[in-house]
Amino acid sequence: MSAKDTAVEPKFVLLLRLLGAIEEGRYDFETLKARIASDAPPSTRSLRRYLATLAEAGFPWYFDRASGTYRFREGYGMRRLHLSSHELLGLLAMRGMAASLGGNIAASIDEITQKLIGVADRSTTNSTERPAVRIHMSDIALDPERTAIFELLRGAQHDARTVHFAYVDKRGRRSHRTVDPYGFVVSGGRAYLVAFDQGRKDRRVFALDNVSAARLGVRRFEPPSDFDIEAFAADSISGIMHGGSPVAVTVRFAAVVASAAKADRIVRERSVVDRADGSVEITYAVSDPDELVRWTLRWGAEAEILAPAHVRANAGAIAAAIAARYAGPKPRTKRSATRNRSRAAAT
Repeated sequence: MSAKDTAVEPKFVLLLRLLGAIEEGRYDFETLKARIASDAPPSTRSLRRYLATLAEAGFPWYFDRASGTYRFREGYGMRRLHLSSHELLGLLAMRGMAASLGGNIAASIDEITQKLIGVADRSTTNSTERPAVRIHMSDIALDPERTAIFELLRGAQHDARTVHFAYVDKRGRRSHRTVDPYGFVVSGGRAYLVAFDQGRKDRRVFALDNVSAARLGVRRFEPPSDFDIEAFAADSISGIMHGGSPVAVTVRFAAVVASAAKADRIVRERSVVDRADGSVEITYAVSDPDELVRWTLRWGAEAEILAPAHVRANAGAIAAAIAARYAGPKPRTKRSATRNRSRAAAT
């Protein structure tokens, strides 16, 4: 397997390899890197993040100082895949993602997951047929044309080839783009391409369902060594909104929603301060503060942006506009107008 092949492997594949390596119980930090991706080992930062992901998911690994290796707690193992509730949840999540993505995008995820479940014993397999956990995600269904476009873009990203396509932005403006595809983000029921736009000389994000007439270019490009799709998406709630340097925005949540707010990890970097009255103040590092303002509105009057001042002012302006809209008379709908005309004709 080449370094390029390893670089585009899904994160869950690397996590499964990491689980297998911890199961063996004979690897230190550096040899873990080579064990999960020998041709292109993850960085120190990435491996620490993967280990943290496993810990947060409930896998009881620990570092054995006596032997200098990473292991599972005694009595825990995966050799026969007697799945724990956490492991089952992980598999169900992967299956849920595969189903919601639709088309060919997640076919490989679903196939691998089915193979894993098939290895498990009969009782475990039966338990997955009627899951007790519902993984709720926005449905993503690509039509055959968009599925073909995704496959073309995915191949171009893998082979580091430029792509040409027609694009319609959110304001309905049409253009032709020449881009170097870097990776993909799935968010809010849509799939997006992250790419370097040759015409704009900048990194841009393109909604896949607004792309058409895509074709491969002849030019190849050198992917930037510092680009990480996870890091790119980490400072944005949707994963696709990006500005300059991250801005620290503090939001106070009332006690009635404090637990829910703390559980909703919308960005990677945040700090949480619990207050004596049961409320909580959370400071988020976000690339686009306006995106956080819109997200905060979903909590209604139970959330208040405290700082910085210009972000708080923006939230206030939006809230005032909403209040003004609802303060006026109820707008007439097309249906009510038709009904009124019918009544007038009948008199």
